[in-house]
Amino acid sequence: MNVPITQLAVGLLPVGVFLGGLVYLDSYKLVTLRATLIAIAVGCAAALVALAANTALLDSTEISASIFSRYVAPVLEECLKAVYLAYLLQKKRIGFMVDAAICGFAIGAGFSMVENLYYLQTVDTGNLLIWIIRGFGTALMHGGTTAVVGVLGRSLQDRFPERLLYTFLPGLGVAILIHSVFNHFFLSPVLSTFLTLCGLPLVMYLVFRYSEQSTREWLGVGFDTDQALLQMLTSGVLLENKVGQYLASLQDRFPGEVVADLLCLLRIHVELSINAKGLLLMREAGFEPGPDPEVRAKLTELQFLHKSVGKTGLLALHPFMHTSSRSLWELHMLAQT
Repeated sequence: MNVPITQLAVGLLPVGVFLGGLVYLDSYKLVTLRATLIAIAVGCAAALVALAANTALLDSTEISASIFSRYVAPVLEECLKAVYLAYLLQKKRIGFMVDAAICGFAIGAGFSMVENLYYLQTVDTGNLLIWIIRGFGTALMHGGTTAVVGVLGRSLQDRFPERLLYTFLPGLGVAILIHSVFNHFFLSPVLSTFLTLCGLPLVMYLVFRYSEQSTREWLGVGFDTDQALLQMLTSGVLLENKVGQYLASLQDRFPGEVVADLLCLLRIHVELSINAKGLLLMREAGFEPGPDPEVRAKLTELQFLHKSVGKTGLLALHPFMHTSSRSLWELHMLAQT
């Protein structure tokens, strides 16, 4: 079957253009091109699995196509798209709502591209309106619902850092609900497409605006806190405040060589945190610095010290190590540069 170029463009380009716009608006360049391409590839793979699973379930059950599209397909497809986001959240690879939105939308973009290519090959119609609805409606819906999973998941992660289900399930439930409502066609397909086309950019704008504001606040507070702690560690004076007194008390609980490793680990961790915040500020200003050998060496030494001090030593430094998901994301970001 020969697919007209107009139908191909209308079916595939809108979601790609929207994704490109999200990446362009990311002033801190939180998501690398490699990470975006991986997310798109994951979405493509999820679509292939979903097509096979949907076909098998329809052939092996007596569920009607309309009931299946309203209640079964949304659950299956949203779960498949969200698996990779759950992995990214679990591994602390997402630092802010902006990169959660971009990664989520990229997964949905890959999913919708494969799905629309499948329909272009199997549905024999020259009605351009159908492809406008699929390209500007269904495709953007797929990207938007997965972005919702990422955004809500990231916003809840700081509250429930060790409970992935608490972080992940609310967004997944909302995504399934939106997908199901979309497939019910309570409104005409044209009106649904119009509302998606108008509503999704507005939601993404609000997410980006809030996230960038919180990023600036985090950078300001984080810089001040890290600089103060680093100055205390490098000055050698630890008894002037409660933080210093706590660190000095470690000498009574650990051997001298372990205390030295603990203080060294804390210093390197703080230095890397400052490096990460500086990198974000340079990206916001339009600069993309190259790889820093010194940062690489610090990351290597940090891994060695983690093993050297053991779990007990890490627990002792827990109040100062900033082991939140965002701080772990900082280290991952530096490792990728």
